[in-house]
Amino acid sequence: MTWEQCLNFEDVLYHKRGGIARIAINRPEVRNAFRPQTIDELLAAFRDAQMDQTIGVILFTGTSPSKDGKYAFCAGGDQRVRGGGGAT
Repeated sequence: MTWEQCLNFEDVLYHKRGGIARIAINRPEVRNAFRPQTIDELLAAFRDAQMDQTIGVILFTGTSPSKDGKYAFCAGGDQRVRGGGGAT
């Protein structure tokens, strides 16, 4: 059984398979640091999984490694958008 891609996002990967939803922050170049767009996409993915009665498990993860080979779930907020109201 293969993972089915659900909803297209820029910062998040969202797949389903056999009662499992896999939601992954996909910004390895910044160790999966989140920005306002990332949060919006995560909320949409979690809402979709919540509404899908076939989903019993949500696997929440981050993609890795970054270019330097280091693995990180999430480095926190992306400080490059700090103070600008999230505008990039």
